[in-house]
Amino acid sequence: APEAERRSHELLTFMALDHREESRVPDLSGGLLRRLVMARSLLNRPELLILDEPTTGLDPQSRHQVWERLEELRANGLSILLTTHNMDEASRLCDRLIIMDGGRLLVEGKPAELVLSHVGRHILEIAEPADGLAEFLGKRQVQYENIGHRIIISIEDGSDLYREISERFCNGGCTMRMATLED
Repeated sequence: APEAERRSHELLTFMALDHREESRVPDLSGGLLRRLVMARSLLNRPELLILDEPTTGLDPQSRHQVWERLEELRANGLSILLTTHNMDEASRLCDRLIIMDGGRLLVEGKPAELVLSHVGRHILEIAEPADGLAEFLGKRQVQYENIGHRIIISIEDGSDLYREISERFCNGGCTMRMATLED
């Protein structure tokens, strides 16, 4: 039908596949195939798109292309329900998310609010910390996670703490960064 053909061309262009219109499906790479599956799922203009791990196994360029298309679809009013283990993906694409473990709901909310309420604003990472850091943090009543060769501290405003730790305890390097969903 003319409408289906027009819509197919439109979606191939939208998913940046128009240059492969004459290709056979078995000849497509994993990234191209994933984008083709998404184009097919949009043919009938659904109100809800359900995706299971939409970018697993994709190279960074393909992953970002898929994210850009999903952001555009969401901006145009399409509701998207997706599962992912990629916290960058969840942070970028989700207005609201649910984190589950073993079938149990752990937390629910907007990504930025979850980070702020469960982690804080900043993360201080100390690689190969000098002896005495754990004792120093204990005296200061600072919560931290010791993962052997690295200590991770969640902090709200760490400029003074960062300065003192970096001067006294940073053998392998200290990094202060914004907290993310990964944390």
